[in-house]
Amino acid sequence: MIEIKPIQTNKEKHIFVTFPWTIYKDDPLWVPPIISERAKIISPEKGLFFKDGIAEFFIAWKDGKPAGTLCLAEDKNTTRTKGYPECMYGFVECIEDYEVFKSMFDFAETWARARDMRSLYGPYNLDREDSRGILIEGRDRPPTILCGHQPPYYQTFFERYGFEKNGEDGVAYAIDLDLNNPKLQRLSRLANLVRRKHPEFKVRGANIKDVDNEIDRIVYLQNEGLKHMPEHVPYTRRDIETMIAPLIDLADMDLVLFAEVNGQPAGFFPGVPNFNEIVQHLNGLRYPWDFLRYLKYRNTKPKCIAVKSVVVPPEYWDTGVAILMFDEMVKRAAARGYTWADLSLTGENNTDTRPLALHAGAKVYKRYRFYKKDLASI
Repeated sequence: MIEIKPIQTNKEKHIFVTFPWTIYKDDPLWVPPIISERAKIISPEKGLFFKDGIAEFFIAWKDGKPAGTLCLAEDKNTTRTKGYPECMYGFVECIEDYEVFKSMFDFAETWARARDMRSLYGPYNLDREDSRGILIEGRDRPPTILCGHQPPYYQTFFERYGFEKNGEDGVAYAIDLDLNNPKLQRLSRLANLVRRKHPEFKVRGANIKDVDNEIDRIVYLQNEGLKHMPEHVPYTRRDIETMIAPLIDLADMDLVLFAEVNGQPAGFFPGVPNFNEIVQHLNGLRYPWDFLRYLKYRNTKPKCIAVKSVVVPPEYWDTGVAILMFDEMVKRAAARGYTWADLSLTGENNTDTRPLALHAGAKVYKRYRFYKKDLASI
């Protein structure tokens, strides 16, 4: 017997946030989430999503045992932009049993139709950046920070249920930061040409003492740089705060790059140490003795710098601003001992990132898919 029930007690909330261990406990590539952070994200009192959205959380039970988890939500910003509500789903985990998966999404369809929602789309874990999409290629290494990891049968289940690919796949590029690489040297020469031609172009690190204004600049740049994308939903300040809040105390501000032209924002290129290289050893800090693991690994120096966004407003697309930021990131990261860079996630045909990445010798090493299912009108 399969039942889908909302979480109502602290015990059920604990089952929800720890259920992934049922799926991945024997998967060496999985990076366990930090339990306290996961609990905060789904808390209506603490989670930033709830400032402008609603969400409910469910556990699938089979024969009295937890068999899956699911979050169903409405992002009010998306509703305002599109003029109608859609159901955003996330925190999708399921044992390898299609009937459990089918029961979860039959329930999701009923939930969404009862609220006059036109479709199911996702997965997004109440965050437009963190662990979005379903991994469909690239299971030979662990995911970097803010990227997810799922077993192969998830893709099969989504497509069997009738979900269709929604927009472009999100891809992750890997770049070797060896400064003797001829492609990176060519990039440096191009950057020098841009500097000579446009001395008014400047690249700087983020100013932690001016964080509120820096967030405003990021909101502006994200929306200006991506507004040409089909079905683009503008980023809100809440979206950006959700993305960067956990990283402010951890990131190297000299690697969170802004481009400016005569003092005005012209690009954003944030690099964050791949803390997953540490977190993957901590078991989510699930038990008190896991903090001993933290003491062991806390001084580990990540080898990867993860670049989570590349945005340039349209008026600067053909000026070389992106080349300057890319070249500056490579040099700064290499000087700090990083050996490779991850660019993730970006659209598979992104006209800003793809050419630069390929010129730098990057290769796609992971691919994530977003799934949508339109709901028949009632």
